[in-house]
Amino acid sequence: MRADQSGTARVVALARCSAEVLPFPAVRRRDFVLRHASRMAQLSHDAGERHLRRQLDIQAETMARRGIIAEMIASEIRALEAAIRAELWLLVLTPGGAA
Repeated sequence: MRADQSGTARVVALARCSAEVLPFPAVRRRDFVLRHASRMAQLSHDAGERHLRRQLDIQAETMARRGIIAEMIASEIRALEAAIRAELWLLVLTPGGAA
């Protein structure tokens, strides 16, 4: 409580913000998906898996810092991993882009 200029007490209420932060769907970031699938295709299997895991960890950490809830982060990371792996298979099965 604070006293205003007339000496009477008033209550200062602070509103709580309860907005839910929604991430832009990571699988829609086509350049990101293509870049990391291409990089994985150039690496050995083990190195490619380490690269993917590190990139997914970075994305998860970034979303957590932005206040995105854990369940949504997990869902986004699963979708992003699936998109990168699908693109990797396209690169491996259709060398040179022949589809």
